[in-house]
Amino acid sequence: MSVHLLRTLVLLYINTLNGVWSDSVSGHLEKGKKLLQDGNLPEALEQYNLAVAGDPSNYLTYFKRAAVYLALGQAKKSLPDLGKVLELKPDFHQARLERANTNVKLGKVSAAQEDYQILASSENSATEEAKEMLSRSQTVQQYIENIDHLMSKGDYTEDLLHQLQVSIELCPWYPHLRSARAVYYEHTKQYQSAISDIKMLTKLIPDNTEGYYKISSLYYQLGEEEDSLREIRECLKLDQDHKDCYPLYKKLKKLVKQLEAARKMMEEERFEEAIDKLKNALKTESESVAILIKIKTRLCTSHTKISSYDDGMKWCNEVLELDPENIDVLCDKSELYISNEEYEEAIKLYQHTLKINDQFQRAKDGLNRAQNLLKQSQKRDYYKILGVKRNASVKEINKAYRRLAKEWHPDKYDGEDKKKAEKMFYDIAAAKEVLTDKEMRSKFDNGEDPLDPEQQHGGGGHGGFPHGFPFGGGGFTFKFNF
Repeated sequence: MSVHLLRTLVLLYINTLNGVWSDSVSGHLEKGKKLLQDGNLPEALEQYNLAVAGDPSNYLTYFKRAAVYLALGQAKKSLPDLGKVLELKPDFHQARLERANTNVKLGKVSAAQEDYQILASSENSATEEAKEMLSRSQTVQQYIENIDHLMSKGDYTEDLLHQLQVSIELCPWYPHLRSARAVYYEHTKQYQSAISDIKMLTKLIPDNTEGYYKISSLYYQLGEEEDSLREIRECLKLDQDHKDCYPLYKKLKKLVKQLEAARKMMEEERFEEAIDKLKNALKTESESVAILIKIKTRLCTSHTKISSYDDGMKWCNEVLELDPENIDVLCDKSELYISNEEYEEAIKLYQHTLKINDQFQRAKDGLNRAQNLLKQSQKRDYYKILGVKRNASVKEINKAYRRLAKEWHPDKYDGEDKKKAEKMFYDIAAAKEVLTDKEMRSKFDNGEDPLDPEQQHGGGGHGGFPHGFPFGGGGFTFKFNF
């Protein structure tokens, strides 16, 4: 075989390979484009990786892969590809603008300004945008220097916040600014806003255990123990033995369990059990003021529900020392006054509560009830007649009734004042009827006497006499079985 023929065959083979390779690169680009349109970014990235490997001199393959990186939120990975594009094609203005915009978002302001200046100095489709961005970046560069200076002095003014807002708007992926604004928000007690910024930091900085610990700590301060527990678990996913996260996790896990158990007990009206559980929670928790308020509020409410006056007052007052305008606790304390028949004190406290929030329906209803009970107390009080507490059971009421009925039954009364015995026996019978009837007792507890004709809309009800009260002709002929 001649040398000429051999050379011809080799060239033919090389050209054939190049054609196949070129077709393969085109195929990857087409597949990548289709996957990109379908929103399947990871697989689109795979196709562009193959296209770049197949034709490393094609600037468009790098540009398209950079676009996928940006869409995936991997801005830093896009920069080498955009740099390669400009190395292969320096006059590709869109790639230069994309690189500048990416750099400025990442906080690399000086690098971005170099590209903006190149674009602004020549006439092209990106010139106007480059000029505007160059001006904004120069302002933000000055702001960033000033922010650090103000914070080093502890100067947390509205002006500092303004400079942070403007800078973050231009550089949203720059962790330093997010961190600085989180510090500002925490310093000014805007904890939810601080949490939002630190959450972004956990996305911007890989394996950010300190970020999760900080978020958990802020939720803890806010009294959001379940949210705090969730975030501390994220920290432990990255480092299960983290020196700060693990101790806080152990405490939160126990506290959340205790508070959830107490909540369910209160829902089921097992208030004595709830009180015990809440007292245990106080042994677990001693630092977060917000959580302490939550626990003591529930203790106040639970004691109110069982009319435990002294203990209820103790816990309600402890909450009000920490949170003087806690309207729910103010209402609980008013309820305790009512349970202790201190109606005037209850009225004053409900009125005070309505000065804090004049639309709070519980206080409106409570005030009306306390006023009715005060009026009622100046007439007949069925609880006092039987000598029982307002939370007495039906069994206790019947027992008191039987005891007093024996004492004051007119046919058995040994005293001289028969009229007094008749009056007392009548009142005892009336008290028993009202307090052993669920509907009538509820009315009475809300300040309405169901046996008072004046309160029964013009004489309805029982006309003031107990139902079936046994009178005989010409006097009492009581038939009473003890």
